[in-house]
Amino acid sequence: MTIRALIVDDSALIRKVLSDILNEDPKIRVIGTAVNGKDGLEKVKKLRPDVVLLDNIMPVLDGLKTLALIMKEYPTPVVIVSALGERAEEITLTAFEYGAVDVIEKPSGILSQSMPEMAEEICRKIRTASKANLKNLECMRDLEPENPEKEEKKEEKKEKGLRENPAPVRNVLAIGASTGGPRALEKLIGSLPAEIPAAVLIVQHMPPGFTASLSKRLDEKSALRVKEAQEGDIVEEGTVLIAPGNYHMEIVRNKVNNHEEEVVHLSCSPKELGSRPSVNVLFRSVAPVYGPRVISIVLTGMNCDGADGAEEIKKMGGKIIAEARSSCVVYGMPGEIVRRNLADFVLPLDRMAEEIIRIVE
Repeated sequence: MTIRALIVDDSALIRKVLSDILNEDPKIRVIGTAVNGKDGLEKVKKLRPDVVLLDNIMPVLDGLKTLALIMKEYPTPVVIVSALGERAEEITLTAFEYGAVDVIEKPSGILSQSMPEMAEEICRKIRTASKANLKNLECMRDLEPENPEKEEKKEEKKEKGLRENPAPVRNVLAIGASTGGPRALEKLIGSLPAEIPAAVLIVQHMPPGFTASLSKRLDEKSALRVKEAQEGDIVEEGTVLIAPGNYHMEIVRNKVNNHEEEVVHLSCSPKELGSRPSVNVLFRSVAPVYGPRVISIVLTGMNCDGADGAEEIKKMGGKIIAEARSSCVVYGMPGEIVRRNLADFVLPLDRMAEEIIRIVE
Protein backbone atom coordinates (compact mmCIF):
# COMPACT_ATOMS: atom_id res chain seq x y z
CA MET A 1 0.00 0.00 0.00
CA THR A 2 1.31 3.47 -0.92
CA ILE A 3 2.07 5.81 2.00
CA ARG A 4 0.37 9.18 1.49
CA ALA A 5 2.51 12.05 2.81
CA LEU A 6 1.74 15.72 3.49
CA ILE A 7 4.60 18.25 3.77
CA VAL A 8 4.08 21.35 5.95
CA ASP A 9 6.94 23.87 5.69
CA ASP A 10 7.11 27.61 5.08
CA SER A 11 10.14 27.22 2.77
CA ALA A 12 9.23 26.61 -0.89
CA LEU A 13 12.69 25.13 -1.46
CA ILE A 14 12.34 22.59 1.38
CA ARG A 15 8.85 21.63 0.19
CA LYS A 16 10.23 21.01 -3.30
CA VAL A 17 13.29 19.06 -2.11
CA LEU A 18 11.27 16.85 0.25
CA SER A 19 8.59 16.25 -2.40
CA ASP A 20 11.23 15.17 -4.93
CA ILE A 21 12.89 12.84 -2.39
CA LEU A 22 9.67 11.17 -1.28
CA ASN A 23 8.19 10.80 -4.74
CA GLU A 24 11.29 8.89 -5.82
CA ASP A 25 10.32 6.14 -3.35
CA PRO A 26 7.80 3.77 -4.97
CA LYS A 27 6.15 3.20 -1.57
CA ILE A 28 5.53 6.91 -0.85
CA ARG A 29 3.44 9.56 -2.62
CA VAL A 30 3.25 13.24 -1.66
CA ILE A 31 -0.45 14.14 -1.77
CA GLY A 32 -0.06 17.79 -0.82
CA THR A 33 2.04 20.57 0.67
CA ALA A 34 1.20 23.43 3.05
CA VAL A 35 2.94 26.75 3.69
CA ASN A 36 2.26 27.09 7.45
CA GLY A 37 0.60 25.35 10.35
CA LYS A 38 -2.89 26.77 9.72
CA ASP A 39 -2.74 25.69 6.08
CA GLY A 40 -1.33 22.32 7.16
CA LEU A 41 -4.11 21.68 9.65
CA GLU A 42 -6.75 22.37 6.99
CA LYS A 43 -5.04 19.98 4.56
CA VAL A 44 -4.70 17.25 7.20
CA LYS A 45 -8.46 17.50 7.70
CA LYS A 46 -9.16 17.48 3.96
CA LEU A 47 -6.58 14.96 2.68
CA ARG A 48 -6.18 12.64 5.71
CA PRO A 49 -2.53 11.70 4.98
CA ASP A 50 -0.81 8.63 6.43
CA VAL A 51 2.20 10.71 7.58
CA VAL A 52 2.77 14.45 8.07
CA LEU A 53 6.22 16.02 7.70
CA LEU A 54 6.02 19.14 9.90
CA ASP A 55 8.41 22.08 10.13
CA ASN A 56 8.97 22.98 13.79
CA ILE A 57 9.33 26.76 13.32
CA MET A 58 6.74 28.49 11.09
CA PRO A 59 4.71 31.71 10.89
CA VAL A 60 0.92 31.99 11.43
CA LEU A 61 0.70 28.75 13.46
CA ASP A 62 3.95 27.24 14.72
CA GLY A 63 4.97 23.59 14.67
CA LEU A 64 4.16 22.73 18.29
CA LYS A 65 0.65 24.24 18.20
CA THR A 66 -0.01 22.57 14.86
CA LEU A 67 1.21 19.23 16.19
CA ALA A 68 -0.96 19.50 19.30
CA LEU A 69 -4.04 20.20 17.17
CA ILE A 70 -3.28 17.37 14.74
CA MET A 71 -2.91 14.87 17.58
CA LYS A 72 -6.08 16.11 19.26
CA GLU A 73 -8.34 16.40 16.21
CA TYR A 74 -6.90 14.11 13.49
CA PRO A 75 -4.33 11.75 15.10
CA THR A 76 -1.68 11.10 12.43
CA PRO A 77 1.99 10.03 12.61
CA VAL A 78 4.07 13.23 12.50
CA VAL A 79 7.77 13.49 11.64
CA ILE A 80 9.35 16.81 12.64
CA VAL A 81 11.51 18.53 10.00
CA SER A 82 14.08 20.55 11.93
CA ALA A 83 17.06 22.76 11.24
CA LEU A 84 20.03 22.53 13.58
CA GLY A 85 20.37 25.07 16.39
CA GLU A 86 19.62 25.02 20.11
CA ARG A 87 16.14 26.57 19.82
CA ALA A 88 15.07 24.25 17.00
CA GLU A 89 16.43 21.20 18.82
CA GLU A 90 14.63 22.12 22.07
CA ILE A 91 11.35 22.61 20.19
CA THR A 92 11.84 19.23 18.54
CA LEU A 93 12.33 17.46 21.88
CA THR A 94 9.19 19.13 23.21
CA ALA A 95 7.43 17.89 20.06
CA PHE A 96 8.08 14.30 21.15
CA GLU A 97 6.07 15.07 24.30
CA TYR A 98 3.23 16.32 22.08
CA GLY A 99 3.22 13.06 20.12
CA ALA A 100 5.76 13.41 17.29
CA VAL A 101 7.09 10.04 16.09
CA ASP A 102 10.52 11.00 14.76
CA VAL A 103 12.73 13.84 13.51
CA ILE A 104 14.62 14.45 10.28
CA GLU A 105 17.19 17.15 9.70
CA LYS A 106 16.27 19.73 7.07
CA PRO A 107 18.04 18.86 3.82
CA SER A 108 20.96 21.19 3.09
CA GLY A 109 23.74 21.15 0.54
CA ILE A 110 21.27 19.79 -2.00
CA LEU A 111 23.96 18.92 -4.54
CA SER A 112 26.31 17.36 -1.98
CA GLN A 113 27.57 13.80 -2.17
CA SER A 114 25.69 12.92 1.03
CA MET A 115 22.30 13.77 -0.49
CA PRO A 116 21.45 10.19 -1.65
CA GLU A 117 22.24 8.87 1.83
CA MET A 118 20.12 11.59 3.44
CA ALA A 119 17.28 10.88 1.00
CA GLU A 120 17.30 7.19 1.91
CA GLU A 121 17.19 8.01 5.62
CA ILE A 122 14.27 10.40 5.14
CA CYS A 123 12.29 7.82 3.17
CA ARG A 124 13.10 5.11 5.71
CA LYS A 125 11.80 7.30 8.55
CA ILE A 126 8.59 8.07 6.70
CA ARG A 127 8.01 4.37 5.99
CA THR A 128 8.59 3.60 9.67
CA ALA A 129 6.39 6.45 10.90
CA SER A 130 3.48 5.14 8.84
CA LYS A 131 3.51 2.01 11.04
CA ALA A 132 3.61 3.85 14.38
CA ASN A 133 1.19 2.87 17.13
CA LEU A 134 -0.21 6.28 18.08
CA LYS A 135 -2.10 4.84 21.04
CA ASN A 136 1.21 4.20 22.78
CA LEU A 137 2.40 7.75 22.14
CA GLU A 138 -0.72 8.89 23.98
CA CYS A 139 -0.14 6.64 27.00
CA MET A 140 3.44 7.91 27.29
CA ARG A 141 2.49 11.59 27.28
CA ASP A 142 2.01 12.17 31.02
CA LEU A 143 4.87 11.80 33.47
CA GLU A 144 4.60 11.89 37.25
CA PRO A 145 5.07 15.39 38.74
CA GLU A 146 8.57 16.13 39.99
CA ASN A 147 9.14 15.33 43.66
CA PRO A 148 11.06 18.16 45.44
CA GLU A 149 12.94 15.65 47.64
CA LYS A 150 13.99 13.72 44.54
CA GLU A 151 15.17 17.01 42.97
CA GLU A 152 17.41 17.80 45.98
CA LYS A 153 18.81 14.27 45.99
CA LYS A 154 19.44 14.49 42.25
CA GLU A 155 21.56 17.63 42.57
CA GLU A 156 23.45 16.17 45.53
CA LYS A 157 24.20 12.97 43.58
CA LYS A 158 25.32 14.82 40.47
CA GLU A 159 27.69 17.05 42.46
CA LYS A 160 29.04 14.02 44.26
CA GLY A 161 29.60 12.21 40.97
CA LEU A 162 31.58 15.15 39.64
CA ARG A 163 33.87 15.39 42.70
CA GLU A 164 34.74 11.83 43.61
CA ASN A 165 36.94 9.31 41.83
CA PRO A 166 34.61 6.79 40.17
CA ALA A 167 34.31 3.45 41.96
CA PRO A 168 34.48 0.17 40.01
CA VAL A 169 31.34 -0.33 37.94
CA ARG A 170 29.18 -3.16 39.29
CA ASN A 171 26.59 -3.25 36.49
CA VAL A 172 26.06 -1.70 33.07
CA LEU A 173 22.72 -0.87 31.50
CA ALA A 174 23.21 -0.77 27.72
CA ILE A 175 20.12 0.71 26.05
CA GLY A 176 19.17 0.90 22.38
CA ALA A 177 16.24 2.88 20.97
CA SER A 178 15.04 4.37 17.70
CA THR A 179 11.58 5.55 16.57
CA GLY A 180 9.63 6.68 19.64
CA GLY A 181 12.76 6.39 21.76
CA PRO A 182 13.17 9.92 23.19
CA ARG A 183 9.86 9.74 25.06
CA ALA A 184 10.51 6.16 26.16
CA LEU A 185 13.96 7.10 27.46
CA GLU A 186 12.51 10.03 29.37
CA LYS A 187 10.13 7.70 31.16
CA LEU A 188 12.67 4.93 31.82
CA ILE A 189 15.68 7.03 32.85
CA GLY A 190 13.42 9.29 34.91
CA SER A 191 12.27 6.24 36.88
CA LEU A 192 15.76 5.08 37.93
CA PRO A 193 17.07 6.13 41.37
CA ALA A 194 20.24 8.20 41.77
CA GLU A 195 21.92 5.49 43.84
CA ILE A 196 21.40 2.67 41.33
CA PRO A 197 24.57 0.49 41.29
CA ALA A 198 25.00 0.75 37.52
CA ALA A 199 26.41 2.86 34.73
CA VAL A 200 24.04 3.60 31.84
CA LEU A 201 25.01 3.73 28.15
CA ILE A 202 22.49 4.75 25.49
CA VAL A 203 22.30 4.66 21.71
CA GLN A 204 19.32 6.59 20.36
CA HIS A 205 19.06 6.95 16.59
CA MET A 206 18.99 10.74 16.07
CA PRO A 207 20.65 13.23 13.73
CA PRO A 208 23.80 15.08 14.89
CA GLY A 209 23.06 17.90 17.32
CA PHE A 210 19.81 16.52 18.68
CA THR A 211 21.52 14.05 21.04
CA ALA A 212 23.10 16.95 22.96
CA SER A 213 19.67 18.49 23.52
CA LEU A 214 18.25 15.07 24.44
CA SER A 215 21.03 14.62 27.02
CA LYS A 216 20.28 18.00 28.56
CA ARG A 217 16.54 17.25 28.65
CA LEU A 218 17.05 13.86 30.33
CA ASP A 219 19.53 15.36 32.79
CA GLU A 220 16.90 17.86 33.92
CA LYS A 221 14.25 15.15 34.37
CA SER A 222 16.38 12.39 35.94
CA ALA A 223 17.95 11.69 39.32
CA LEU A 224 20.98 10.44 37.39
CA ARG A 225 23.67 12.59 35.79
CA VAL A 226 23.12 12.53 32.00
CA LYS A 227 25.51 13.82 29.34
CA GLU A 228 26.32 13.39 25.68
CA ALA A 229 29.37 11.12 25.54
CA GLN A 230 32.77 12.49 24.59
CA GLU A 231 35.95 10.67 23.61
CA GLY A 232 37.67 9.35 26.76
CA ASP A 233 34.70 9.75 29.14
CA ILE A 234 35.06 7.32 32.04
CA VAL A 235 32.17 4.89 32.53
CA GLU A 236 30.89 5.34 36.10
CA GLU A 237 27.89 4.42 38.19
CA GLY A 238 25.13 6.99 38.45
CA THR A 239 26.06 8.54 35.09
CA VAL A 240 24.23 8.15 31.78
CA LEU A 241 26.29 8.55 28.60
CA ILE A 242 24.43 9.05 25.31
CA ALA A 243 26.15 8.35 21.99
CA PRO A 244 26.37 11.57 19.94
CA GLY A 245 24.60 11.65 16.59
CA ASN A 246 26.74 10.39 13.69
CA TYR A 247 29.26 8.63 15.98
CA HIS A 248 29.45 5.00 17.01
CA MET A 249 30.08 4.61 20.75
CA GLU A 250 32.25 1.76 22.04
CA ILE A 251 33.62 1.01 25.49
CA VAL A 252 37.32 0.15 25.70
CA ARG A 253 39.84 -0.31 28.50
CA ASN A 254 42.51 2.41 28.78
CA LYS A 255 45.03 3.47 31.41
CA VAL A 256 43.82 6.58 33.25
CA ASN A 257 45.93 8.04 36.09
CA ASN A 258 48.13 4.92 36.15
CA HIS A 259 45.29 2.46 36.47
CA GLU A 260 42.94 0.81 33.99
CA GLU A 261 39.50 2.32 33.39
CA GLU A 262 36.66 1.63 31.01
CA VAL A 263 36.29 4.65 28.74
CA VAL A 264 34.27 5.82 25.73
CA HIS A 265 35.70 5.57 22.24
CA LEU A 266 33.83 7.38 19.46
CA SER A 267 34.29 6.58 15.79
CA CYS A 268 32.95 7.53 12.36
CA SER A 269 33.39 4.02 10.97
CA PRO A 270 30.76 2.96 8.39
CA LYS A 271 27.07 2.87 9.33
CA GLU A 272 25.66 -0.45 10.44
CA LEU A 273 22.14 -1.34 9.26
CA GLY A 274 21.90 2.26 8.06
CA SER A 275 22.63 3.77 11.48
CA ARG A 276 25.44 5.65 13.16
CA PRO A 277 25.40 5.43 16.13
CA SER A 278 24.58 1.73 16.07
CA VAL A 279 23.11 -0.24 18.95
CA ASN A 280 24.99 -3.34 17.74
CA VAL A 281 28.33 -1.54 17.97
CA LEU A 282 27.70 -0.52 21.58
CA PHE A 283 26.38 -3.94 22.61
CA ARG A 284 29.29 -5.82 21.03
CA SER A 285 31.80 -3.57 22.78
CA VAL A 286 30.36 -3.98 26.29
CA ALA A 287 29.93 -7.77 26.07
CA PRO A 288 33.63 -8.75 26.54
CA VAL A 289 34.37 -5.85 28.93
CA TYR A 290 31.55 -6.43 31.44
CA GLY A 291 30.32 -9.96 30.66
CA PRO A 292 27.50 -11.06 32.99
CA ARG A 293 27.29 -7.56 34.52
CA VAL A 294 25.57 -6.24 31.36
CA ILE A 295 21.81 -5.74 31.20
CA SER A 296 20.89 -4.75 27.66
CA ILE A 297 17.54 -3.08 27.04
CA VAL A 298 16.02 -2.83 23.57
CA LEU A 299 13.29 -0.22 23.29
CA THR A 300 10.90 0.87 20.54
CA GLY A 301 12.29 1.19 17.01
CA MET A 302 12.14 -0.15 13.46
CA ASN A 303 14.27 -2.94 11.95
CA CYS A 304 16.71 -5.09 13.93
CA ASP A 305 19.58 -2.94 15.24
CA GLY A 306 20.72 -4.40 18.57
CA ALA A 307 19.85 -8.04 17.92
CA ASP A 308 23.32 -9.15 16.76
CA GLY A 309 24.94 -7.32 19.67
CA ALA A 310 22.42 -8.82 22.09
CA GLU A 311 23.52 -12.28 20.96
CA GLU A 312 27.10 -11.41 22.00
CA ILE A 313 25.90 -10.15 25.39
CA LYS A 314 23.89 -13.33 25.88
CA LYS A 315 26.95 -15.49 25.11
CA MET A 316 28.90 -13.64 27.83
CA GLY A 317 26.19 -14.26 30.44
CA GLY A 318 24.46 -10.86 30.31
CA LYS A 319 20.69 -10.33 30.50
CA ILE A 320 18.40 -8.98 27.78
CA ILE A 321 15.20 -6.98 28.30
CA ALA A 322 12.92 -6.26 25.33
CA GLU A 323 10.11 -3.74 25.42
CA ALA A 324 6.70 -5.40 25.06
CA ARG A 325 4.59 -4.72 22.00
CA SER A 326 1.90 -3.28 24.28
CA SER A 327 3.94 -0.13 24.96
CA CYS A 328 6.04 0.18 21.77
CA VAL A 329 5.51 2.92 19.22
CA VAL A 330 7.23 0.63 16.68
CA TYR A 331 7.84 -3.02 17.64
CA GLY A 332 10.64 -3.81 15.14
CA MET A 333 13.81 -3.78 17.29
CA PRO A 334 12.39 -5.42 20.42
CA GLY A 335 10.32 -7.73 18.23
CA GLU A 336 13.50 -9.07 16.62
CA ILE A 337 14.94 -9.79 20.09
CA VAL A 338 11.82 -11.79 20.90
CA ARG A 339 11.83 -13.54 17.51
CA ARG A 340 15.41 -14.74 18.08
CA ASN A 341 14.47 -15.96 21.57
CA LEU A 342 17.11 -13.72 23.20
CA ALA A 343 14.93 -11.96 25.78
CA ASP A 344 15.18 -12.86 29.45
CA PHE A 345 12.31 -10.43 30.08
CA VAL A 346 9.67 -8.88 27.81
CA LEU A 347 8.19 -5.94 29.70
CA PRO A 348 6.05 -2.87 29.03
CA LEU A 349 7.83 0.42 29.64
CA ASP A 350 6.12 1.15 32.95
CA ARG A 351 7.43 -2.10 34.52
CA MET A 352 11.02 -1.91 33.30
CA ALA A 353 12.62 0.27 35.97
CA GLU A 354 11.31 -1.95 38.76
CA GLU A 355 12.77 -5.09 37.14
CA ILE A 356 16.10 -3.39 36.40
CA ILE A 357 16.44 -2.31 40.04
CA ARG A 358 15.61 -5.83 41.20
CA ILE A 359 18.30 -7.33 38.93
CA VAL A 360 21.13 -4.94 39.85
CA GLU A 361 20.44 -4.97 43.57
